[in-house]
This record gives sequence, structure tokens and C-alpha cells, in this order.
Amino acid sequence: MARSASVPGEGGGAPPKGLVDETATAKAVVDERGIVTGWSEGARRLLGYRATEVVGRPGSALLADGPPPEVLSSLLTLPRWSGPVTLLHREGHALTVNLLAHLRRDDGGRGEWLLLTAVSRLGVSPDDDLFLRRSFTQSPCTTALYDTGLRLVRANADMERVIGLPEEAMRGLRVSEIVHHEQADRTEQAMRRALETGEQQDLQVSLQLAGHERPSMWTVSLAPVRAGDGRTQGVLLSAHDMTEQHLARQRLALLNEASLRVGSTLDLVRTAQELADVAVPQLADFVTVDLLPSIEGGADPPTGAPRGPVRLRRVAHQSVLEGCPEAVVPNGTVAVYPDKSAAAECLAAGRPMIQHITAEAMKDVLRQTPERGARMRQFGFHSVLAVPMRARGITLGVATFSRHRNPEAFAQDDLLLGQELTDRAALCIDNARRFTRERATSLTLQSSLLPQRLPEQSALDVASRYLPASAEAGVGGDWFDVIPLSGARVALVVGDVVGHGIQASATMGRLRTAVRTLADVDLPPDELLTHLDDLVSHLASGADSTGDIGATCLYAVYDPVSRRCSLARAGHPVPALLTPDGGVRFLDVPAGLPLGLGGLPFEAIELELPEGSVLALYTDGLIEAASRDIDEGMDTLLQLLQRSDASLESTCDAVLRTMLPERPADDVALLVARTRALDTSHVASWEVPPDTAAVSAARKNASRQLAEWGLDECVFVTELVVSELVTNAIRHAEPPIELRLIYDRSLICEVSDGSTTAPHMRRARTYDEGGRGLLLVAQMCQGWGARQTTDGKVIWAEQALGGPRPAVR
Repeated sequence: MARSASVPGEGGGAPPKGLVDETATAKAVVDERGIVTGWSEGARRLLGYRATEVVGRPGSALLADGPPPEVLSSLLTLPRWSGPVTLLHREGHALTVNLLAHLRRDDGGRGEWLLLTAVSRLGVSPDDDLFLRRSFTQSPCTTALYDTGLRLVRANADMERVIGLPEEAMRGLRVSEIVHHEQADRTEQAMRRALETGEQQDLQVSLQLAGHERPSMWTVSLAPVRAGDGRTQGVLLSAHDMTEQHLARQRLALLNEASLRVGSTLDLVRTAQELADVAVPQLADFVTVDLLPSIEGGADPPTGAPRGPVRLRRVAHQSVLEGCPEAVVPNGTVAVYPDKSAAAECLAAGRPMIQHITAEAMKDVLRQTPERGARMRQFGFHSVLAVPMRARGITLGVATFSRHRNPEAFAQDDLLLGQELTDRAALCIDNARRFTRERATSLTLQSSLLPQRLPEQSALDVASRYLPASAEAGVGGDWFDVIPLSGARVALVVGDVVGHGIQASATMGRLRTAVRTLADVDLPPDELLTHLDDLVSHLASGADSTGDIGATCLYAVYDPVSRRCSLARAGHPVPALLTPDGGVRFLDVPAGLPLGLGGLPFEAIELELPEGSVLALYTDGLIEAASRDIDEGMDTLLQLLQRSDASLESTCDAVLRTMLPERPADDVALLVARTRALDTSHVASWEVPPDTAAVSAARKNASRQLAEWGLDECVFVTELVVSELVTNAIRHAEPPIELRLIYDRSLICEVSDGSTTAPHMRRARTYDEGGRGLLLVAQMCQGWGARQTTDGKVIWAEQALGGPRPAVR
């Protein structure tokens, strides 16, 4: 290892010449093989060897008795070693020194030892006692010495500066007599423990010292002072001013508290109030949060910094004084802030600003806003920090921090802390503003897609409720619908789209439209859900999908003539049934998979419902809650239905009021329907033989029934419809054939047969003998169609009635 004769690694900024005598220390460097590679002038002075006589030779030659084994083992394992070593002087005599060895390694991992010892021992100076006294007095550490009676013996200059008294004025006094404060008693107690136990005592104290505007934080160490024989002669007090570190920790703690407390909800006003609450009293005595009125409702404020007098709406304030008596502007009120106000100036500049309220500044405030100036003068406002609230490049408003009880004016550290707090709150407020806008859009979309009013029909008395989720959860995709079907039947639908927000509302609208389209085809409930499941799968895999799409749905069809109800569900909660005898239960409808999963067919059940039965269809938000089990929610729903009165509207209100918290976590759709029945006075039916001669009898039966119902004005059209539908059934279908008339809000003519082939309307050519019947039926009636049954089909035609509808039970 090639080295120069001088000791390397001793650079790094040499002290001024004459201040340090480098030759007073003997230094040598020995490599891993024990070869001397460095030799200093101090080493020459100690042992007499010149560098050329030592460098490159074994270092062991310098040892008078050879290297002790414990030294070799220490040098090989420890990064540092110290101990007595006997060296051989050039003149031949032995020299015992205290050697200090450091192990150093280069980037390649190779090691060497730096060996050091003092050339000569320092003697005791005659001025030693004076030197020690001066070092004590001039120590930068705040230090004082107390005797066993806890009386001050000595105090250094820094202690005099801190206390504000000379040593002569404090000598012979106790701590509690020098500083009249409860912390002084704590200090004396710790001093007694140090004397009694002989162990050092440490504590933290907060003192309001003379000449200081605020309390200062100190760490105090109390060490017992012992004589040569072990007796305790007194206590040495050492104190360190930790005020700045303490304030820094307080600022960090405040920022941490703000991160936990500010923005706990997506409520704009609550977030602003959380900012004001967290800043009082740690940062300010009075805090106000004012926002630009243009951001209300989620709108984007104008671009650019507001100039001139600015209009702001007060949304939150807080004070160290109960009731915020300093506030001039009530919450929710819009006020104008003049050009020279702190709020207007910081918004125009786009940066935080500190205003110290001098006498001249107070005159300006009184002149521009007399009421505000009077309130500031009354409470002694002396320093104001205004911080613009900005997030994502948008100015939202301003947070103003004021001091009137805290005597210290705002400083640069306070400005940085206030800006950090405000920036965090501004981001949360902007999130709340954006959420408010999206929620309003979702609610508008949801409202436009849900039924504005329930359709008129005679099969069911219906009441419904839709309750959106709380602001935190966002608008979901729950929906319901009531769809009139042919034959006076009615379909009830309740569904729930996974997720919240605009996407869920849009998906809900698509599914509701699809259900209405499929219901118009008169599909049975299980088939309708199968088609709806295919649609959801296509939506989820389509290019226009922004994520996973899923939904649950319950579809029920009630026939008031047969009083039979057919139901099927796709992962949706089961409906509840209340019968007229007071029995209440959940219907055992096969669950099925949620829409969009596919793979398994849906199953439907059909049951006969007594007239006056109540069906309750709902979404899971009604029965699920964090405060209760789902089974408990379902039991509560049954109990409420059992206690319900005749009014379905009151039933809905009672269910929502009892089962839902004030801020539900999920949307809720509730649909309650009471069944009605069309008896024989409103329904007439006849079997028709498969013979064309029976068409005339069918017409006569229909005309006779219309006369009994007082519908003579419908006879002509009805005879035409009966002739066409019955003739088609006889010619093109299979028996059994049945003609049925239903007198409800309209007059419905139905012909059922045993064939599954549905007729199609077409336009007949000039010389065609047929093909005109269904065209005439379509022109004469307000609607016609076909629906499949388990053993055939039904062709129906519906005529509008101008007179009063019949009374239906």
C-alpha cells in the first residue's frame, strides 16, 4: 500500500496557522500486514525516528517488548482500541505511552490503522482554577450549582441572562425563591431525589420568564456532585431551552390533527367548520372561513384572482371566546370585503399575507367597515393572517386567522402553518364541491328516470317511496316501476344497480327502459329476467362500459281476474306479503343470481292472493344497516306491515321512519301494493267451438254483454273485433278457443287458443282475399297484441271508453 511519509486523511479545512500545533500529536499509519505507511512530525519528536527510517518497515520493530496478544486480537476485531504500549526510542530507551488506534477501510475493503498519542503530557497550570471557573461561567449551557440545602452557590452567565438577575442577587436562594412558579417546586422535588438517590433526574418545565411574552419550554438535568470520598456535596442544574423544538412539535401535531379532523365528510360547510375548529386556539384566537358565492351548488368559480372589493359568504367561524362574539358576519351571510382588507388583498395577490393592526391600520378599517373595525378594537385584534383557499388551480375563498388574546404577532412559521392547514382544507372543500355537483347531477338524472307519477290501473292500489343515500355515499341506482299490461294485469318492478353516482343512475335508466320494453312483449317474469341478464352482460362487456355493471331485480305480475301473482327475482331481497287475515310472511321466491353473472336460469313461482293482500317490494338499503343484523331488519319489516293501517301512504312513511337512520348509507326504494279483484260482473267469457258457424254466436254473446254493461256505443267495433279474432283462431289455431270480455278502465276483448303461433299484421294487396282484419282491428282500437301462455296464446284488443269506469272492488 503506497503511502507518502506524511499522514493521509488529515485535511478537511486546516485551522488558522498558530491556533493548532499538529506536531503535539504523534501519528502513524500501519497497513494490514503491519507495515508502517505513514509517519508524522509529531511521531519523530516522540521517538526520534525520521519518516525515511520507519515507512516501509514493520511496525512491531517500534515496540520494546513486542505486541501483546490482547492488543493484536483487539486490533483485528474492534474499530477502535486504546491502552498503554511500551515503545522503543531511537536512542534505545523504552517509552510507555497511551495509544489510541482507529481501524479505517477504503472502498475496496482494505484496512489500515491510524495510531495516535500525545507527544507530551499537559501539566497543571497555576491558573488552572481560574481557567475552570471561567469555563463554568462562560459555558453556553444554562448552568447553576446548588448545595445540599438547595441554595444556589454558583450561576453561569447564561443562567443570569435567562433569569434576568446577577449571580450576587441569587446566591444563597432556592429555586422556588428565585422563580416564583409551580414548576420551581417540581424542580426542587427533583433536586431532593437527586441528593437522596445519587441518581441524575431529568424533567421538562414550562416557565414564563421575565421579559418573555410567552412561556418557554426547558429540559432540566439535575446531577448530584460528589466529593472524592463519595459524599454528595450538591446538585448541578443544567437547562436547555427547547422552546423552538417544542413549537415545531406542536405545529406537526396540529398538522397531524388537521389531517384526521378536516375533511371527515363530503359536506362543504362542515369541512370549513372543521378547519376553524382545529386552528383554535393552537394557531389563532379567532378564525373565519369565507367562500366565493359562485361555488355554491358545485359550480366552478370564475378564473383568475378576484380584484377590488370581493363578495364572500361566511360558512364557518370559531373563537376562543364562547359564542364567537368577535363575529360581525353571521354564517351563511354574504358580505363585501373592501380593497385594503386582509381577505381582499390576499385573494388579489394569490398568496398568504400577514397584517399587523397598527393604530393607522385600525383607522383604515374603521373608515371602510365601521362595524368590523369597532369589533376589532373592542377585542384588541393586533395581528391577522389571511390565506387564500386554492385547490386544483381554482380560488375557492379565504381563511382568516386573527389574534387578540395571544400577545405574539403572526410570524413566518405561523404563515407556513396556516397555509398548510388551509391548503389541506381547500382540497377537501373542492372535493366536497365536486361531489355536490355530481350528486346534484345524479339526483336530477335519477329523478328524471324514475316514475314521475304512478299509472292509473284497477288491479292494485300502490304507494311508493324513493330515498337517496346520504351525501357521503352518493346517489345509487335503486329504482321501481309499475307497468300496466294487457288483460288488466299489472307488473311491479324493483331493482338495484351496484355502485353510486352518475354511472349507477345512467345504468338504472337503461335497465328500467329495458324492463318496460320486455314487459310490453308480455314475457313471463322468469323469461324477462333472462333477457335482462343478457342485456346487463352485453353492457358490461361493451365498449361503452366504464367498469363492472351488476344489478338485482324483482319482477312480479298480478292478474286481477284470476287473482294470481307470478314472481321471479335475480339476487334481490324477497318480497313480503300481508294477507287480509293478518298473516304476514316473506314469499319463498327462488333467489337466482344477480343480473350480469349469467349461467343459471331464473325460476318463477305463482300463487293466488286473496283480495286485499298487501305486497311489499323493496331494495336492500331498507333492511341492511350497520346498527343491526339483516335478519333483525327483515323481522322489523314484517312487524310494521302487520301493524299497518288501511292507508298505504301511511304504511310507507311508518316503514321508512322506523327502519332508516337520518343519514342512510344506501338508497332505498319501497313499493307497497294492495290487490284488487275483477269479479264476474266485470268479466264475461265463452267457449267457442272450432267451427266458423260459431262466429255469429260469439258476436251475439258479446253484444248482449255490452248491453248489460251499458256500452251500446262499443257494439259495432266489438263485433268487428270478435269476428276477426275468433275467425282467425278457428282457421289458423287449435282448440280450445275462448272469448273473454273485461270491463275495466277500458273494454278488453281477448281470444285464447291452444296454438303458440302469433298472428302478424300485414298490408293486403288489391286482389288478396284476406289480410285486412288485423289492420282494421289496429285502426279501430287503441291497442292490440298477443301474449304466450303455458298452453297456447291470447290475442287481445283494447278499446278506450269515454264514460265513467265501473266500480272495482
